[in-house]
Amino acid sequence: MQRRHLKKSGQKGAALVVGLMLLVVLTLLAISGMNTASTELVMASNEQYRQKAFQASSTGIEQAVTVLATVPQSATPTVVAATLAPGETIDTYSTSSLYEGDDLNLPGFSSGKFVGFHFQITSTGVSSRNSTSQQIQGAYVIQNAGAAGSFNSIAP
Repeated sequence: MQRRHLKKSGQKGAALVVGLMLLVVLTLLAISGMNTASTELVMASNEQYRQKAFQASSTGIEQAVTVLATVPQSATPTVVAATLAPGETIDTYSTSSLYEGDDLNLPGFSSGKFVGFHFQITSTGVSSRNSTSQQIQGAYVIQNAGAAGSFNSIAP
């Protein structure tokens, strides 16, 4: 029987260890990439909800302007509770319209014939994930001052 002597190499499984280390590094990179993608997806949906809250708030301003003539001339604001935005199932708006005063001498108009009423409208839109948007809009309504320059209300 003839014995063969195998020449011993100095590696002793080094290729296996290096291969496993590369697999660990690649796994960590893949997990990090998935976490980054998930975070970006949440950020994008949060931005979408913020935009929907902004649009609901804008809808509230538009609705409040349409009924501005019914706001009483007092220091108490007219408040509209949370209302669903048209075409939405979750997004709501609430408004507060406040009479701030009047102006009898309007530039560019006959003196004493017209009166200007100043209002401030505050609208808050709410969407999913508690995203909110608040807008404040000033409004100025001009109306005939009536007989002898007196006025009581701008209601039609």
